[in-house]
Amino acid sequence: MTSTSAAAPSATASPWLARWIGLLPANSTALDVACGSGRHLRLLRERGHHATGIDRDVSGLAGLAGIEIVEADLEAGPWPLPGRQFGAVVVSNYLHRPLFPALRAALEPGGLLVYETFAVGNEKYGRPRNPDFLLRAGELLDMARGTLRVLAWEAVETAAPRPAVVQRLVALRPKG
Repeated sequence: MTSTSAAAPSATASPWLARWIGLLPANSTALDVACGSGRHLRLLRERGHHATGIDRDVSGLAGLAGIEIVEADLEAGPWPLPGRQFGAVVVSNYLHRPLFPALRAALEPGGLLVYETFAVGNEKYGRPRNPDFLLRAGELLDMARGTLRVLAWEAVETAAPRPAVVQRLVALRPKG
C-alpha cells in the first residue's frame, strides 16, 4: 500500500542514519524495519531513495506520499518480504534477534545496513529495561561477523534526544 498525502519534515531522523545514508547511490531502494511514525522513511524519500517501511501498526504513516508501506507483525509471522533485496536496510530502536538472518538476506550485494538500538545499561535511564530488548556487549558486531563488512560501530551513552545506552552499526554486504 502506498500513501498519497504530504508528510512532515525529517527533522527528528536519527543523526546516525543521516550521517551514513549518503553512502547510498542515488535512487536506491531502502527498507525501514519497524518504521514507527516514518521519520526515517521521510529522510530516505527526501534524499531521493525509493523507501519501503514495515511495521505492525501503520496508522502513524497516514499521509506519507511515495512510500511503500507494509503492515506486518515482524515477531509473529514469517518475514513479510521474502526474496526482496534493498540497497539499504535501516533499523532504529527495535530489536528482535530472530530477524538478524532476514535483515542480512534483505541486503542486495553492496547494500548498506544501518542499525542502532538500545543496549544493556539503558535500564538505568528507563525503557526498554527488559534484556530481551537490549543488545549485549558487541552483539551488533557479532551479527555482522562473517557476512557483512563493518564500516562503523560504536557503543555509547547518549544525552540527546534523551539519555540512553545504544549500539550503532553501519555495514556493507560484499558484492559477489
